[in-house]
This record gives sequence, C-alpha cells and structure tokens, in this order.
Amino acid sequence: MLIDFFFTLKDAKIPVTIKEFLTLLEALQRQVVSGSLDEFYYLARLTLVKDEAHFDKFDRAFGLYFKGIAAALDEQGGVPLDWLLQRMKRELTPEQIAALEKFGYDKLMDRLRELLKEQKERHEGGNKWIGTGGTSPFGHGGTNPEGVRIGGKGGNRTAVKVWEARAYQDYDDERELGTRNIKVALRRLRKFARQGAAEELALDATIRATASNAGYLDIKMQPERRNRVKVLMLFDVGGSMDDHIERTEELFSAARNEFKHMDFYYFHNCVYDYMWKNNRRRHAERFPTWDILRKYPPDTKLIFVGDATMSPYEILQPGGSVEYNNQEAGSAWLARFTAAFPKFVWLNPEPEQIWQYRQSVGIIRQLMNHRMYALTMSGLEQAMRTLSK
Repeated sequence: MLIDFFFTLKDAKIPVTIKEFLTLLEALQRQVVSGSLDEFYYLARLTLVKDEAHFDKFDRAFGLYFKGIAAALDEQGGVPLDWLLQRMKRELTPEQIAALEKFGYDKLMDRLRELLKEQKERHEGGNKWIGTGGTSPFGHGGTNPEGVRIGGKGGNRTAVKVWEARAYQDYDDERELGTRNIKVALRRLRKFARQGAAEELALDATIRATASNAGYLDIKMQPERRNRVKVLMLFDVGGSMDDHIERTEELFSAARNEFKHMDFYYFHNCVYDYMWKNNRRRHAERFPTWDILRKYPPDTKLIFVGDATMSPYEILQPGGSVEYNNQEAGSAWLARFTAAFPKFVWLNPEPEQIWQYRQSVGIIRQLMNHRMYALTMSGLEQAMRTLSK
C-alpha cells in the first residue's frame, strides 16, 4: 500500500527519495507511532518532506491517496454532526432575509459582549443567542445580513468578524500554467535596458568592426538586456478567495517568471497595519505596512489581487477587520499605497457582471480611482496598459 503512496508523492512533484521512504518504513516497523492516521500523517511528513515549501503539496497528495480511510476507521458509524446542523439550516425568502435587523458595527459588538455574559448553554435554530442554524447574528450555519461567525464554516459571507484562528494556504509559484496567455499579457509591462558588465556578443557591432578591420575578426561585447521593471504584488488570501486559488496561482507563477524584480505580500480582505509572506507563520512573521511603504521606490508598479468582497466595515471602520481590532481603517492604508506608488491597479477574479451587486467592490473601485480590472485576458491587458502609461 505504501509503495503506491510513495509514487503518489512523486507524481505531486515532491522531491522524496527512496532512502527517506525506507526511513518511514523503519519507523513504522519500530512502532514509533500508533495506528492513528493523524500520527502517521505527521510521521510521514517529518520523514519524507524536508522543505516546508512542499507542505501544501504533501497535504493535497496525502488527502488524495488516503481519501475515505478515516471514515472507514470510524467504528461508531453515527450521523456526522455537520449533517445535522446543515439539515437544521433554515430556508428563508429574500424578503425574510431583508427584514432581519442590522445592528450596525458598534451595537453588534456590544450585543455580543452581553450575550457572552448571559448565555449558559448551547442553542440551535434561534434568533437571539449564540448558536447554529438560526437567524441570530452570532454563531454559524444560519442566515443573517451581518454578524459574527463563531466556529463552523462560512457560507453566506456576510460576517463582520470571524471568531476562530484560520489557516490560509500560500499560493504556489511553481504551478504549471494552463495557458501562456497570462505571460503574454504580463509582457506588455516589461521594459528592457542594457545593464551591468559586457557579457554577451554584440553581433551587429562585431560584423561592422570585422569589416572595418579588413576581414580580421574583431569581437565586440555588450551588457545583457535586463527587464528593469519593479513590481510589488499584494495578494488577498483566505475566505472568499479560496474560490479563486487556481487562477491566482497561475497569475502568481506567471509573474514570478516574467519579472525579475518582483516582490509580494499577503493580506486578508483589506490592507491594514501589517502583512505577511508565509501563511503558516503569519502570526509570528509579520511585516509592518509602514516598512513596506518605505522599502520600495515610487516607480514600483503596484498590483493588488483580490475579490474585494467583504463587509464595508472592513474598509471604512477602525476595528472593522474580521480578525482583530485594527487601529486605522483599511481605506486609510489603501490611500497611502496609491499615494506612494502612482502606478497601481487592482485585479479582481470575480466576474465583472456581479461587481455592481457588491457594496464593498464599489467602495474599493472608488478608492482605486476605478483602476479595477477583471482577472481575465482582456482585463490583464487593460491593467498592463494602465501600468505602462
């Protein structure tokens, strides 16, 4: 069985060796871990993956190969709790949803504090307490135009805050592109100049010099042509952006190949006072946004990538972030970026025809001076033309 698992990892382009595989088998033979699938996962990752950059690929390959085994080991065979919660979820008409009360950001937070003091037991299907499957603005699995999601998985994407520690996945810059057209579109932004020491043959100059020298070879060298464009890409990650991972990875991979002077950072929903480069260590390794603003020269091309889908509070309200109480509104930070880097665009992977129905998209477009473009071939070409002007 594990031989096929080894080849599954190889197919996922994880550089695992036979020696590492034999180490895993020896550890199993010596019963380093019990028969738990979770313990085997950590042992396999420890012995087979030597670079954490491959953790995401390993997770996908492990899940693909062992799909269904965890369920087969479940001896209880009971109905999963998630199924029961979804069964309880109410089906509301648009009129009923519109009739639900909106507290507003400040009252919403005050009401949550009150409930945390008063509530003593679990609730399901109600409209007041923190629970599941109801119309209360607190809990998960229900319906409300704005609220605080506590646990569970997001569905309607109307939460003002999310009370849980969420794990985001880095975009893979080694992903094989489905099309070369993205690279072709990005090349519109490239500007070449000859820089550095003479290191390549200057063919035309060599021919002219040889002809002038009565046919005796006179080799001329010249500096290599290098792309001098500097690009800074800021990627929205997690939440609703999970629907757009594939296309965003294609864009990320293409940009890493096309631009020699390219740097990137991650943010969630809107830019605040810090960003990060590694989603697994985003709470430990943070980069102050002020430092990023000062680090790059003004001629850097700035590209935001995100669906701009969030609560308007997250853009306009101090403390509006779904994850923590930010001191300044996201709109203030966006204004600083557009002032620091005059050449900027926003690429949105959401279909352009639905932008008009998202209030937050309209706000971001206005803050970006309407330099928002769809993450399509046409949109990319328009964005590159804007950055090249």
